[in-house]
Amino acid sequence: MPYLRLILLAVLSLLSSSLSQPSPPSAILIDCGASTSSVINNRKWRSDTDLISAGTSKNVTGQVLDQILSTLRSFPLNLRRKFCYVVTVSRGWKYMIRTTYFYGGVNGKDTPPPVFDQIVDGTLWGVVNTTADYADGLASYYEGVFLAQGKSISVCIGSNTYTTSDPFISALEVVRLDGTVYNSTQFKEFGMSLVARHAFGYSGPIIRFPDDEFDRFWEPYSLNSTVPNNRKLEVSGFWNLPPSRIFNTDLRANQVQPLEFTWPPMPLKNSFYYIALYFAHDSDSLGDGTRVFDVSVNGIAYYKDLSVTPAGSVIFASRWPLEGLTTLTLTPASGSTLAPLVNGGEMFELISIGGKTLVRDATALNAIKRSFKNVPVDWNGDPCMPKNYSWSGVTCSHGPRIRIVALNLTSMGLSGSLAPQVAKLTALSSIWLGNNSLSGSIPDFTSLKFLESVHLEDNSFSGTFPSFFGGVPHLRELFLQNNNLTGKVPSKLLQKPGLELRVSGNPFLTQPPR
Repeated sequence: MPYLRLILLAVLSLLSSSLSQPSPPSAILIDCGASTSSVINNRKWRSDTDLISAGTSKNVTGQVLDQILSTLRSFPLNLRRKFCYVVTVSRGWKYMIRTTYFYGGVNGKDTPPPVFDQIVDGTLWGVVNTTADYADGLASYYEGVFLAQGKSISVCIGSNTYTTSDPFISALEVVRLDGTVYNSTQFKEFGMSLVARHAFGYSGPIIRFPDDEFDRFWEPYSLNSTVPNNRKLEVSGFWNLPPSRIFNTDLRANQVQPLEFTWPPMPLKNSFYYIALYFAHDSDSLGDGTRVFDVSVNGIAYYKDLSVTPAGSVIFASRWPLEGLTTLTLTPASGSTLAPLVNGGEMFELISIGGKTLVRDATALNAIKRSFKNVPVDWNGDPCMPKNYSWSGVTCSHGPRIRIVALNLTSMGLSGSLAPQVAKLTALSSIWLGNNSLSGSIPDFTSLKFLESVHLEDNSFSGTFPSFFGGVPHLRELFLQNNNLTGKVPSKLLQKPGLELRVSGNPFLTQPPR
């Protein structure tokens, strides 16, 4: 298969006599809905009050399993509107993003948990559905790995057609990963959404920090037909840096015979997946024996003649097609004297990275946002993407270059001024800002060669009537009535063919005779 990449990595460092307590990962931990910051399990969680202006902080009544689940932020049900946390990051680094949700009945005891979208930058990450977990009294978490393409990452909640009540979020974690982790993935093209991460043969609580330096969650996975290892191994140096603790247990066949099991334990949708499997064993039990076997996925060869030695190994596929239930089979090679085993596994669905608004346009629109007061609450994250989740009042083109082509913020209750950076939105065909409380001078629109329609009526714009409008080549509507403009309307503008011009209600403005 041309899309398959498999690598067997020998681990040079097998046994470590003792490991120092690792430092917490470089992470931003956000306790959504909390009014103050707190320290939980020796890690600092910050309140989200200074990170987002939208939504309402709510307390969850009743007993919760974790302190961070006691509050959440709820967002108004508004179709195709997203509400974003924008987190400062280091450009070019990979980040693990984990979102946690515990409904707590905040929309009403008889109202089921809402189903809604979650978004990273301009990419639709997936659908959040906590119904089954909540029915069992559990929280739900989602984890993905994404490349920071700029100095910030936005993580957003969005209402879709299947959302029936207010969406929410309980916690958000953004953790910087080591540069080598998952580095076979082309992160400029794909993000990774976690499907499963298991410590095989293990039946205890979730393995996480401090065992995993990035606080990834390794869930237990055991089978009655397998024999756990339960050796205290301290391995290090593995590809993707799994915690050494997952190598203390394994799934293995009782004899030198094939080991077959379903993993992950749920059906998968038709997509491409990243798969990593981890193997290691202690030298005492090996003796003079050999442990060599083939690995197959749904009967298709995944890796042949894998030899598990004290050095350990990792095999992975960067892009493997799967659908439905998945069966892993470890088949002993001819002459192998020891039963096959596996210690851990990770599986991610590959998500195509969505487009992003042209940087120049996004920068200009954010400057306009700063000059406005009372901007729409969804003006965060990418202005245009994902498609159908553009900012209120913003219309975008879609193609190789995603541009902002129209602004319509009529009667939005805006005040402040119109920033001169509007002139950098050179794909604009219309600017409609009528019936607001904007003031100051009208910036120069000469660079907007595609501009056809300008509605700035019923505001408080002041200053001399802008002469540059006569040089906007395709202008056909110019509504400036009911402002505080002064001077004279240029004759060139009055004589412009095909232009509908409205300037009444500017008490200090004079018009030459036509």
